[in-house]
Order: sequence, then structure tokens, then C-alpha cells
Amino acid sequence: MTVIDAHHHLWDLGIRDQEWISGSELAPLRRSFMPGDLESEIREAGVAATVLVQTVTVPEETPEFLSLAAGSDVIGAVVGWTDLTSPGVASELARLRSLPGGGFLRGIRHQVQGEPDPDWLTRPEVLRGLRAVAEAGLVYDLVVLPHQLPAAARAAAAVPGLTFVLDHLGKPPIASGQREPWSRHVRELAALPNTVCKLSGMVTEADWPSWTVDGLRPYADTVIDAFGPQRLMFGSDWPVCTLAAGYSEVMAATRDLTAALTAAEQDQVWAGTARRVYRMADVG
Repeated sequence: MTVIDAHHHLWDLGIRDQEWISGSELAPLRRSFMPGDLESEIREAGVAATVLVQTVTVPEETPEFLSLAAGSDVIGAVVGWTDLTSPGVASELARLRSLPGGGFLRGIRHQVQGEPDPDWLTRPEVLRGLRAVAEAGLVYDLVVLPHQLPAAARAAAAVPGLTFVLDHLGKPPIASGQREPWSRHVRELAALPNTVCKLSGMVTEADWPSWTVDGLRPYADTVIDAFGPQRLMFGSDWPVCTLAAGYSEVMAATRDLTAALTAAEQDQVWAGTARRVYRMADVG
């Protein structure tokens, strides 16, 4: 079975600090994670291709990622960043696509989870930017917290021509075992046909030292039921996942969580959805 990892990161602390990596809990991430590190992980896991996702909101990172993708045998798509609120967002997207490796740009993301306004996604200037993303033929990755999901659903309804990709299930509070109102909100988002979801980031939303597959299962089952396998995709969230689990452990947990699906449905989760959403037809 072909496997596409639809969500991972890379960073080089020699080029740029990652200010979000602070405190003792995140200390293991406070080093550079380079393409060679990634390739050794996915080679052992049998992953055919990956989607490299932005980490910081600076304009220099996306061109760097596009260049990395152009020189890589495994990075098949890039989700970058640009300022959605800028009046020149359409021109900037065109500029990014004209750069070396620009053809690998398949999506845009912003750390909405860090925005104090829970309705940030529905601000007029943001909606204008999201429409420019749609017109450029790109998708939009959503990194939000549960209380921001209602605004995400309203944004998706307002821009029906744009595919919204929910990262990390919308970050449900797995560690506490709480499911509401996350479950209700994620189902409202999934009811919109232009939304998909990544089975990613679960282990780091759980209790790191003692997470179990059974503890993840209610949350995975919710999105499997809400979105359906044809709108779900696997993502490792490497190297952030290493705070709680190694690459192979994340894959094994995802296999367990999707074991009840048919072979055709599993193929959608492991490759088909990512291949379609991120336009990676040449993989597998």
C-alpha cells in the first residue's frame, strides 16, 4: 500500500530560530531537523512521499521550503505561509509560484491557533485572502483550537471553492478525555463538502508519557465517521510527534485506528486523499 505522509515539518536553527519551541517540555525539539533526518525516518517506514508544512509566519520560509522540495526525492508538496490579510496576497501567491520549486506550492497555512480573536478566519480581509488562495488553485490548511472550529466552518461555507484541510483533528483535548464541544464543532465543519481532515497530531494532544491507542480511538472514530475515509489523510506531524512517540509508533497507532476500514478505504487514508487534495498524482 502506498503511503503519503501529509504533514511534517523541517527547520534549521542555524538559519532561523523557532520561537515557539520554548520551555522544558519542548526542549527535545530544540535542534535542527533536516531533510536527511526525515529521509532516514520515512525510508524505514516505507513512505513514498511527503507534504512539508510551514512552521513560522515569516515570508522567507516558504521560498526555502520550495527550494528544498525541488531538490528532494521525497517532498512532493509544500504548504507555505503568506499574509492573508495583505491586499497584495494574490500577487504574492503568483510570485511564490514563479520561484524555483514554485510548482510544489499546493497550500497555505497560518497559525490561527495563536490568534486571540476566535473569529479571525471570518474577518473580511481574511476571507478576501482565502478567496485569493482558492483562485490560485491552492488549498488552505487549518491549524485551529476547538473553540475556533465554528469560525472555520463559517469560513469554509463562505468560500466554497476552497478546500479546507483540518490539521490534527482540530486539536481535541485528548489528555483530559473531554469530547464536547469539539465533537459537535468538528462534525459541523465536516458537514461542508469542501473540508478534509488529517489524522495527525493526536499523540501530542494526549498525555505524552502514557498515551494509548484506546485513548485516541474515540477522537479518531469521530472524524472517521464525520468526514469518511475519502476525506481523511495520514500525517505524522514529525518531528513534533517525537515528544510523545517515534515515527514508527505514530504509523502503528494510525494503522490500529483505521484497521476496521476496508482495504479501499485504508488506501484513501494512507495515500488517496493526500494525492487528490495536494495534487500528487505522480506518487504511487
